[in-house]
Amino acid sequence: MIQYKRVSMIGLGYIGLPTAALIASRGCEVLGIDVSPSIVATLNSGRIHIVEAELDVLLSGAVASGRFRASLQPEPADVFMVAVPTPFKDDHQADLSYIEASAKSIAPVLKKGDLVILESTSPVGTTEKLEQWLRAVRPDLSFPGNAGENSDIRMAYCPERVLPGRIIHELVTNDRIIGGMTPKCAEEAAAFYRLFVEGSCLTTSARTAEMVKLTENAFRDVNIAFANELSLICDRQGIDVWELIDLANCHPRVNILQPGPGVGGHCIAVDPWFIVEKTPDLAKLIHTARLVNDSKPRWVIEQVKAAAKGLRNPKVACLGLSFKSDIDDLRESPALEITAHLAHEIDGLIYAVEPHVESLPPALSKYRNIEFMQAEVAIADADIVLLLVNHKLFLTLDRTLLEGKVVIDTRGAWR
Repeated sequence: MIQYKRVSMIGLGYIGLPTAALIASRGCEVLGIDVSPSIVATLNSGRIHIVEAELDVLLSGAVASGRFRASLQPEPADVFMVAVPTPFKDDHQADLSYIEASAKSIAPVLKKGDLVILESTSPVGTTEKLEQWLRAVRPDLSFPGNAGENSDIRMAYCPERVLPGRIIHELVTNDRIIGGMTPKCAEEAAAFYRLFVEGSCLTTSARTAEMVKLTENAFRDVNIAFANELSLICDRQGIDVWELIDLANCHPRVNILQPGPGVGGHCIAVDPWFIVEKTPDLAKLIHTARLVNDSKPRWVIEQVKAAAKGLRNPKVACLGLSFKSDIDDLRESPALEITAHLAHEIDGLIYAVEPHVESLPPALSKYRNIEFMQAEVAIADADIVLLLVNHKLFLTLDRTLLEGKVVIDTRGAWR
């Protein structure tokens, strides 16, 4: 028997929408909330606004069955899940304004017995801030912070831990870390997640769960920084870094990751800063890794500029704009950053190639010397071919197209 019959998902992006569609497929009535009228209209028509495997079928079925509906305004529900962006500001401090706005939007419709779950990746202590924002609007209700296990509202933190392109599969199969503001909050949230999660639902405190998410991504960031730093060292010494890593990884206890043009996405490029923000005096390695990875795009730009010296009106084909292969997600993408800087710094034409989007993204459309092209056309006319993202399409290109071109392969895909 389904204990939580009505679920409200606040935020219908890359995490919120797949989660909402999956929950609806398990028999719950799901109301999705988003601030964008166009997104709400698109979803209510049974169509999706992002690229993700299996999502279109899952959502269209949920809409057709009446179990999913999108809206601009929250309504009463049994469970409220918050999956809104948590970017950082120019000073690398977390911007929690989207979470605060979510709290103020759902607070008026809360009732005794509701469960509120924060999924947005956040600095330690954010779930407590969410409670404070809710309490400020609803002093008539009790919360874990002031009523403990006897609170009217249960609150928990459960971070997503999925891979773009496999989100639906991993939402079901991956273990989930569920941090309650009290043990009872954690258990009630775990009972809800077991409706659609086949992996283990591991309970802990909200603060520990928040730190687990940040730790997972900081671990990846530090290891990528090691690979990116190796790539700089090897370039200076005339060594093929990919061959080096392949050989070093033959050691039974060595597993070096692959270097690239930088680190992007809504997690790895952002979340480690939340650790640095809280403990800047202690997070020295994590901070350094961020600096290493954030500096890699500039190194790539300088490589292209050096190759363009002596060429009159050089034409550069930038292959890939997304932050990783075979997705349309451009958030914090180093490829997008590199392409924009090249348009500003090179006196020539920049051909932007991204097979997973339909047009030039707004971040690039302001540059008059950027043209949006298909891969083969861009490569044929380019003097310099810059591989930024190892999309499958690029890996299967006829290599004869590269003859006579200066090729800069930031992914080691064309070795």
